[in-house]
Amino acid sequence: MSLSSHKTISLQRFSLNFAANIIAALWMLIGSTRAFSWVKPTFIQFALFALLALGSNVLFSWLAAENGSVFNEQGLVSYLIWPMIILLGGIILARRSGNQSMVFVPVVLWLVADTLSALLQSMVQFLGSHGWLPEWSYSFLPILFLILFLWQTLALLWVFSRRLRTPWWERIIVLIGAVALLTIWQRNVADQPIFKQIPVQPVLEEAVLYEQPRLLQQALDSINPSVPGKSDWYFMGVAGFSDQNVFRSEINKVRQLFDVRFGTSGNSLALINNTYSWLDEPIASKTSILQGLKKIGQQMNADEDVLLLTLSSHGDQNIIQLANPPLEMDNLDATWLREALDASGIRWRVIVVSACYSGSFIDELASPTTVVITASAADKMSFGCTNTAEMTYFGQAFFAESLRENTSFAAAFKDASQRVSEREGFMGFEPSEPQMVVGSLMQTALPAFEQVLFSNTQSSIANITDNTGAAEVTDATDVTINIEADTISETATINE
Repeated sequence: MSLSSHKTISLQRFSLNFAANIIAALWMLIGSTRAFSWVKPTFIQFALFALLALGSNVLFSWLAAENGSVFNEQGLVSYLIWPMIILLGGIILARRSGNQSMVFVPVVLWLVADTLSALLQSMVQFLGSHGWLPEWSYSFLPILFLILFLWQTLALLWVFSRRLRTPWWERIIVLIGAVALLTIWQRNVADQPIFKQIPVQPVLEEAVLYEQPRLLQQALDSINPSVPGKSDWYFMGVAGFSDQNVFRSEINKVRQLFDVRFGTSGNSLALINNTYSWLDEPIASKTSILQGLKKIGQQMNADEDVLLLTLSSHGDQNIIQLANPPLEMDNLDATWLREALDASGIRWRVIVVSACYSGSFIDELASPTTVVITASAADKMSFGCTNTAEMTYFGQAFFAESLRENTSFAAAFKDASQRVSEREGFMGFEPSEPQMVVGSLMQTALPAFEQVLFSNTQSSIANITDNTGAAEVTDATDVTINIEADTISETATINE
């Protein structure tokens, strides 16, 4: 049947026309000319699906946008070009065939297919941003989105070429040309989405130059000397990567947990790299880490006291990333950290490293008086670092959950490893395989240290009661409950 003889008869009800157009688009997407039997190309249907397609694409762009993105007019114009081209093609076909009912046929079919495609992409993007897709799928998603973009246009060209009964070689030329054109177009407008993040060059306020030394010195001065005759626990946390809030959040929550629940208040230090904390918290650099370890070493009794050092950042083999633009920083390597710990005079150490490939730190950090706990094996990635998460997978499982339900690091580690494994299995991720190594002397001493640490849970609350009264106890309890209740958003982002 030629285009000139094609008749379109609208149904009596708007909803039936709407459903018929969806069915027509589905037939088109599988390359069937039955699409022409179903399509109802009225102006109202065209206007409705134009709005739906636009809204669906805006939704997808919004879901795919990073935090801080703004509406981009150029991205909207780049999208609108295609339905306008297809509408123009419909007008040309209608005039050449002498059949005015063909004006909206191509654009209605394309807009319906585009709406379905954009909604599918939005669903996939939503699942991916929450970590609900298998790990292998993330590298495939850009290809999938490109295929969907090509598919709807190529299917439209295919059914029209079949309807027009063009020679096979013309069909091949048209399809190859369309693939080339659309692919080049898509790649060239990839940096112009409908929602676009405006790049901002990091700039430091002048006040930072003077405030950072004061913040570090204030933090170091607040570390109390140990009490003779008893084992004191000291806490030091390092958040290495500034561009994602999860690392800052994790270190601050773990510090709060140890200060409130385990009695390290006055014996704790947090060094934070974060875009928004320059005027509030001392940064984490090799210099500040070294000064922090030296100060804690001076205040500790090397024979009686224990340091819990936790680091949270992106990582690689023997590397923990330290990044805080516009400052250039050296990354933290395992050899340097071991030398800094040895130089500080801190003997008894519990070190927790939450990063990808953090197991590569074990060989350098292990000693007879050290416990090393890592979020992953030396050749494995760990997960959970996005701005929507408050703690990484391992940080949440170990600190926020397992340490509350157990009275030993070994039991807490075993429980946390199981929790992480279950979450990773559910998400389809490759297991991170957390690691724990206990030195020979620490195996004997750790139970006594743990008894002191976990007994501080009750004594800390009792001290608050004695010093501040019942009203303040409620506040302290609220802090503990909030930490316990915090759960991270499911995320697919790798903590690397």
